[in-house]
Amino acid sequence: MTTTIRRCAGALLAVVLVTVAILLQGGHRVEAAAGVRVLPLGDSITDGFNVPGGYRIDLWQKVVAGGYTVDFVGSQANGPASLGDRDHEGHSGWRIDQIDANIVSWLTTHQPQTILLHIGTNDIFQNRDLPNAPNRLAALIDRITTTAPNAKLFVATIVPAGSAGTDAQVRSFNAAIPQIVQTRANAGRQVYLVNMYAALTTADLADGIHPNATGYSKMATTWYNALLAVPGSLTDGGTTPTPTPTASPTPTTPPTGGPTNPPTNPPTTPPAGCAASVSLNSWNGGFVATVRVTAGSSGTTGWTVGLTLPGGVTVTNAWNAQRSGNSGAVDFTNVSYNGRIAPGQSTEFGFQGTGSAAGLTPSCAAR
Repeated sequence: MTTTIRRCAGALLAVVLVTVAILLQGGHRVEAAAGVRVLPLGDSITDGFNVPGGYRIDLWQKVVAGGYTVDFVGSQANGPASLGDRDHEGHSGWRIDQIDANIVSWLTTHQPQTILLHIGTNDIFQNRDLPNAPNRLAALIDRITTTAPNAKLFVATIVPAGSAGTDAQVRSFNAAIPQIVQTRANAGRQVYLVNMYAALTTADLADGIHPNATGYSKMATTWYNALLAVPGSLTDGGTTPTPTPTASPTPTTPPTGGPTNPPTNPPTTPPAGCAASVSLNSWNGGFVATVRVTAGSSGTTGWTVGLTLPGGVTVTNAWNAQRSGNSGAVDFTNVSYNGRIAPGQSTEFGFQGTGSAAGLTPSCAAR
């Protein structure tokens, strides 16, 4: 009898130990068994070089604090205990073509509903046929949207580089991305631009290539604000959950496109109409402008921002707005998804240009 009990107890203990081992080995897959499947996709910056988990740490915390339920997916996994779901598809050293060669398999396996793409850094640092790097990115985007047409694809401009010469190559690559994204959005594909370059500076880099902890945190904020701007990117039905009492804080980095929906109302009610402000990321001979439009007390069903550009300034592309021209007095008008803004809430659009745009003063007219 005693022997039988000991054998049963031993068998039970073995089962428990095996179960614990399985849970520990696959622990990163246990935390988020349901929710919107989000695929962080890219190279070592997605993986989190220097800071294991990278931007995914703060992004996960913001998502949870905002009351959303998501499931990070991917064949890779890493990160600290504060990262509740460690799955991702970040591959150190990989270029655009390497991601493209595997993307169909990943999409078929993980079936993401939201994709966060930051890729191109290694094409630049490996000097891989740079003139055609934007074409490779466009082909990757097309493969993603063809394979997973119902997924929402957020395409980021890549972060700055520490070397001035390399950063010029980064800016040249980034300059092509807005038009690539806009062309596909105009064709009805669910592709959205995220201006990640403007969110970081070289002070946010650990080694001239990869962000430090502060830089990754800024990336997380930028991703999160972009996700909030697109209904359905964090929820299956496109609705916003009721935040917990400790809901996510007011963002410290401006969102990169589309209407935002902060969890709390501002302390004062703005006047009727709308207001606009401009922030610039400039370099010798060019700039990226981010324009924030804030609705007044009546909200908006549409808006137009007017800007008088200095002599010698030419707009080369714009996103999240339609523009009336390329120089002089230019009007930027909302597109279909960001014209309606609730009272006191904001949306953003951006444009890139040549020359110096210092001192821009926008006007805003609401409809």
